[in-house]
Amino acid sequence: MKTILVASSKGGVGKTTIASHLAAQSALAGHHTALVDADPQGSSTRWAQRRAGMASAVLPLDGTGGKGWRRQLPTDTGMVIIDAAAGSMAAELGQFLERADAIVVPILPSTLDIEATVPFLDTLARHPRVRRGELRVGLVGNKLKPWTNSSQQALELLGQWPYPLVAQLRDSQAYAMLAGLGKSLFDYHSAQLREHQADWQPLLRWLKKAP
Repeated sequence: MKTILVASSKGGVGKTTIASHLAAQSALAGHHTALVDADPQGSSTRWAQRRAGMASAVLPLDGTGGKGWRRQLPTDTGMVIIDAAAGSMAAELGQFLERADAIVVPILPSTLDIEATVPFLDTLARHPRVRRGELRVGLVGNKLKPWTNSSQQALELLGQWPYPLVAQLRDSQAYAMLAGLGKSLFDYHSAQLREHQADWQPLLRWLKKAP
């Protein structure tokens, strides 16, 4: 069973969008997938509930109350995606950091968002599993507008950080629409969505390498 933690100390960075898309992609690939919602807002849970009638359904689990979600995991679960609470630092993610195989950190392309993420990454760097190289950390540039100077400058800055930039996701209204349907980009084979689907491939390849 592989466990992926999606976390950020900054709200509004697309954490739930990334967690739900990773869960959908895993379920569509044939894995029994659980989505642990540790955010009190419950957005991931509502997304999974909307998906309940699909063949590629995802099991929502409440991760806000401590470790109880572990006992609810079916024995045949192949993938666990954890949507951490917004604003959490490493000290508040202890139970998840001990079980995760990789951490995905979404970052928006603005100076304020990048600066706000630095303290979070610093706390991750001090975690023993991260220090020993057992727990990989990958950055995801989210809601990018590649044609703008701000996005280009943000990508240059992120490229200088010690953690790898493992994906560059372009801004699209499709994400908000799909969330309301309990779906993801991976549920469609439209030519209009193909470029956005391609944005995810580097992240998916990076996650496959996680132990």
